[in-house]
Amino acid sequence: MHPLNSVKGAITTGVVLAIIIGIWLSVWAGLGTGFHPVRIDRWLHIVAGVTWIGLLYYFNVVQTPGLAAAAADKGGPGGAGVSKYIAPRALLWFRWAAVVTWVTGAIYLMVGYGPDTASGIVKAFTLQSGFRTIGVGAWLGTIMLFNVWVFIWPNQKKILGFVPATEEEKAAARKIAARASRVNFILSLPMLMCMGGQSHGLPF
Repeated sequence: MHPLNSVKGAITTGVVLAIIIGIWLSVWAGLGTGFHPVRIDRWLHIVAGVTWIGLLYYFNVVQTPGLAAAAADKGGPGGAGVSKYIAPRALLWFRWAAVVTWVTGAIYLMVGYGPDTASGIVKAFTLQSGFRTIGVGAWLGTIMLFNVWVFIWPNQKKILGFVPATEEEKAAARKIAARASRVNFILSLPMLMCMGGQSHGLPF
C-alpha cells in the first residue's frame, strides 16, 4: 500500500509519522514518553476540527458558488458529477468530523483542567471566570454541531436523493441547508477565535 496512492494509506502514514516525531521530540527534550490521553485528545480535536471547518469552508466558498455557476451555464456540463460523487463523500467526512470535534473537545474540557473531571466542562458551559473564552467557543461549536445534524444533513439527504422528496421539498431543503451552512460559516469565525484565544489571547 503506497501512502500516496490512497486516502487510507496517507492517513495511516501521517499518524505514524506524527507519533514518531512526537516521541523523538519528547526524547530530545529529555521528557518521558508514554501515553498521554489529554494530549492525544487535544491533537484529535484539532485534526477533526480542521477537517470539519475545512469542509464547511469548502462548501461555502467553493462548492455552493460553483454549483450555482454550473446551473447558470446552460451550455456547460452542469453539477451532476459534484452532486453524485463529491457531495456525499464530503458530507460523510463533514458530519462525522463535527461529532469527533465536539466529543474530543468535551473530553478535553472534562479531563484537561485538573483532577476534578467535571469542573472544566461545567465552568466552560456556565461561562465562569477563567473559562469564558473557551466557553463561548464551546457554545458556538455546540450550536454548529446542532445545525449539522438537525438542519444540514437531514435536508441534504433530500437534495441528494437519499430519501424520497418532491421537487418542492427539495427546493425547501436547499434553502434550509444553505442557510444553516451559512450560519455555521459565520459562527466558525468567532468560534475559532475563542478556541485559540483561551490559550493564546484574544486579538481584540
